Amino acid sequence: MLYQFVKIIARAAIKLYCRDLQINKKELFNTEGPLLLAVNHPNSFLDAIILCTLLDRPLYSLARGDAFNGKWISRILVAFKLLPVYRTSEGVENLTDNYTTFNRCKEIFKHNGIVLIFSEGKCINEWHLRPLMKGTARLAISSWEDGIPLKVLPIGINYNSFNQFGKNIRIFLGDFITAKDIETADGFGKGIQSFNSLLQQQLTPLVFEINQSDKEKLHAQFYVHQPALKKTLLFLPSIIGWVLHAPLYYPLKKIIIKKTIETDHFDSIVVSLLFFAYPLYVGAATLSLFFFSGEWYSFWLLLLFPFTAWSYLQLKKQMD
Repeated sequence: MLYQFVKIIARAAIKLYCRDLQINKKELFNTEGPLLLAVNHPNSFLDAIILCTLLDRPLYSLARGDAFNGKWISRILVAFKLLPVYRTSEGVENLTDNYTTFNRCKEIFKHNGIVLIFSEGKCINEWHLRPLMKGTARLAISSWEDGIPLKVLPIGINYNSFNQFGKNIRIFLGDFITAKDIETADGFGKGIQSFNSLLQQQLTPLVFEINQSDKEKLHAQFYVHQPALKKTLLFLPSIIGWVLHAPLYYPLKKIIIKKTIETDHFDSIVVSLLFFAYPLYVGAATLSLFFFSGEWYSFWLLLLFPFTAWSYLQLKKQMD
């Protein structure tokens, strides 16, 4: 229930976060399970949030195991359909817990569910496909060995920026990988190599390869032209939007930059905190105006704030 409720809000919030979201072969998201989404990992847990809003069915996501420290935190994450996976860097003693998670995934697959795994393992803010870890191959091949008719869908997700609010996002879906595509006759190890080779081949054209300093290529891949009429109509609302939202956004941004300066989680943390803080901010502004004016027109702020925020998002700078 909590997952579905938050998902409804997230779908609305994403409209204030994404200026432009383009997806090829979007119909593949409606494929009947069991389905494993094998995705690159450029932008921390924001990658999972965005993909979750695009699917009508529940999406279970594999997340780094050290995030599950603490009983209450673990319960909250599980409620949001997150499952822990551990890397060697997070403690060799925890690696056996991955078998429990993989068994849970296979139970989800048996009920035609969908699981998301980040095949590169680690998140790095870059326009580049890194070497793939073995986890995706292990889960897929193990499922096939158990007779589960799993389909693996390669997905590349690309952002115009990793530190600006308001995104132009390009999501590309590849072709399904099934058991018949993988050579396993020479053993499990060869099967993993065969799987990773095919998955790497599929993901390579789906993930942009752009040097961070290549502004011209970034502009060509992501820039969205805004018609002159749209710019004219939204100019004043966008100014109002900046004024109304600056007291919330800029102090929050400054704090998070200090906390995440050596990580690649800035973008995701900003969006997540705004997800919870924004309704409180707008609600407080609305109730304050009503308290001082006593007029019911105060509640128009519930529409004015999101509209002006959207207007500013349309016209603000698109590239770093």
